[in-house]
Amino acid sequence: MPLSEPGEERGRLAPSLLVAALVALAIALRLLQLGHWSFEGDEIYTLRDSLSPSFTNPRPLLYFLNYYLVRPVVPLDELGLRLLPAFFGVLAVPAFYLIGQRLIGTRAALFGALLLAINPLHVFWSQYARYWSLVFLLSAVYPYAIYWGVREHNGRWLAFGLVMGVLAVLAHPVAVLPVGGLGLFLVLNMRPEGIARLWRQRTVRWVALLIVILAVVAAVRSIGMLQDWIAAHDVKTRVPDHLRDLPRGQVVRQIGILLAYVEGLTLPVVLAGAMGIYMLWQGRNRPLALLLACLCIVPAAVILLVSSRTAVSVTYLLPAAPVVFIGAGVFLDRLAEVDLGLRPRWLLPTTITAVVMTAGLPSLISQYRDGRRFDFRGAAQWVEPRLRPGDVVFSAQSRVTAHYLRGTQVQPLAPDSAQLMQSARVLRQSGRGEALWIVAPAPSHAFRSNLKRGGLIRWMYDNCQLRNSLGVGRIDFRQQYLHIYRCPPTGPGALGD
Repeated sequence: MPLSEPGEERGRLAPSLLVAALVALAIALRLLQLGHWSFEGDEIYTLRDSLSPSFTNPRPLLYFLNYYLVRPVVPLDELGLRLLPAFFGVLAVPAFYLIGQRLIGTRAALFGALLLAINPLHVFWSQYARYWSLVFLLSAVYPYAIYWGVREHNGRWLAFGLVMGVLAVLAHPVAVLPVGGLGLFLVLNMRPEGIARLWRQRTVRWVALLIVILAVVAAVRSIGMLQDWIAAHDVKTRVPDHLRDLPRGQVVRQIGILLAYVEGLTLPVVLAGAMGIYMLWQGRNRPLALLLACLCIVPAAVILLVSSRTAVSVTYLLPAAPVVFIGAGVFLDRLAEVDLGLRPRWLLPTTITAVVMTAGLPSLISQYRDGRRFDFRGAAQWVEPRLRPGDVVFSAQSRVTAHYLRGTQVQPLAPDSAQLMQSARVLRQSGRGEALWIVAPAPSHAFRSNLKRGGLIRWMYDNCQLRNSLGVGRIDFRQQYLHIYRCPPTGPGALGD
């Protein structure tokens, strides 16, 4: 066997070293302060479902992994529940590179992996005790493995893609949406003579039958789960865990979802991704450009359609996010080929890459100041020694506060002040001097409640005293301060009169 040329060895070694460096960077960013912050938001549901996982849960994969892999080794606390999301977040970087290398080339895949490694949204979900980093990982693999398997008539890639797709749907049903993008791509890209030629192959017919059966089963299961989810979500939003003022009007709400998605990924990354897809379309790889467009458009269209029926989270667009990083990698790769007479030639692409990267730095730095979380653990620790027997506690994200305020019943804080007034009257009539405590988020941006709805903030100002404010200043626009109010049994407003 002849020895490789030194230049060939260096050519193979350099990308491997760069990927290793990116993985090391991803590990550092995703493990730093991992277990430092308190539970917040839906993390409390991950704790509940990981302690007793069930296949009847529509998204059981992470819960079973936590129960069987994490729980025997470390407690399912703030650190334990975030270990697997961090692991999947790190694994997404080399997985993205390997898939991207086959799709768009080595240098473009390296650019995309770099942007992914430092993206503040991906870092956040990698440090959040939910399944979204796993959804991103699997969504960055299975559609492209299926595409490659069909294109190259490679059964191994096709089988691998189908298995990863099943796991993705078990991680969260929203991960099935790229399948619609694949279907739209096949309809738009395949010519009748090509379909007839493929259909004459026995293996293709069996694979098509299997895909149809899986699609029907998934559709039936997904429709049932979607109906149940909408019904449960309608009930949940009546007394929400998160006090938010959603934009009025369907169109405004849908525009808000798209803008929040762009802001999370950062505008330069999204623009670079769009330009990269356009460059593929203008070049010699129109099928790939069409695939990426379909994988982005179909999930976005479905989520926006569902948002016209009930409130949805911008996170449901995460399965389409790998498309953005693939397109951004293509854009930066093509930029590196442009010769404007500057010396050294790498000056222009390096500068543009730095500009794209720095857009997310304020949020990335802020991530390690407060974890983009409200400190309900700190609030509970401050309130607990000051509680007297008979005191009543109302809190946003009441389940999280109750987790840290053991032995104390915590009522959910709703925009309507009626329940607060009723509790206050009961305390006043008892005559024993009990107080009412409120743990509420401070207003910080347009989509977080200013507590004016239902007269809540006015009632609090009339009857309560601000006793403490918990939070750490960030250098982006998100501020996660908690205010703690105490409402004494007697005061200016006589507790609700």
